[in-house]
Amino acid sequence: MVTSDQRSTQLRELIHRGPVMLPGAFNALSARLIEREGFGALYLSGAVLANSVGGVPDVGLMTLTEARDHAAHVAGATTIPILMDADTGYGDGPYNVARTIQELERAGVSAVHMEDQEFPKRCGHLAGKRLIPTEEMCAKIVAANTAKSSPDFLLIARTDARGVLGYDEAVARAAAYLKAGADGIFPEALESKEEFARFARDVPTILLANMTEFGKTPMLTADEFGDLGYKLIIFPVTLQRLAMKTVERALAVLRRDRSQRGLLDQMQTRQELYDLLGYDPRRG
Repeated sequence: MVTSDQRSTQLRELIHRGPVMLPGAFNALSARLIEREGFGALYLSGAVLANSVGGVPDVGLMTLTEARDHAAHVAGATTIPILMDADTGYGDGPYNVARTIQELERAGVSAVHMEDQEFPKRCGHLAGKRLIPTEEMCAKIVAANTAKSSPDFLLIARTDARGVLGYDEAVARAAAYLKAGADGIFPEALESKEEFARFARDVPTILLANMTEFGKTPMLTADEFGDLGYKLIIFPVTLQRLAMKTVERALAVLRRDRSQRGLLDQMQTRQELYDLLGYDPRRG
């Protein structure tokens, strides 16, 4: 298996060459497909972990053990870098954060982002979020940096301040988080292309843009984000949303027709699955 250290180095090389698109995998099989289709890196969303793995909303219900196991399955099926959502660090204090980094790095993750919300957290594009003090988040960042084993492991600090305390507070927190040792910043839920451009001017560092659907962020292309100065562009829930809508429609057909015959041309075939898995049934 490709190690976390190797993936971390690879991710930094990708960032150096230009903006990196990271589709969100919802399981190890979809992660295989992301790699096969030519993407250089992939993303593991905390919302998708909650929704697809736990069947629960994204409100801090999943555990570090569940996140680690999910990451390990994906890492075992792929060779490309993995950026993972570490939520609030799976605990309130620096010791929890340190263990989170150690566990995820051992599982094969090459980068994480961690947010400055209070626990239990909320989806970044919803109202009602509450933030921890800046100093508390900085202590978490210091702990995370101390805990990581590879110097290339990428630590992105996410701030949700824009939707709670305003744009200026988001910039101020970003500066403090970089001073504490973050490698980059994820400004969650910016609300216009102009705001993304302004933030990139105000916070010159490795920046992550969240191109989620149905949220506060306008629909921009990866190239547009790259032109604005963003090096990491995540598409966290895109594949899950597409897959679930397809499943919903298929179930309606199955219930109506009492057969799946009308769906065959929309399915991945057995051979296509085997090809994706690298499996030859003739070899046992």
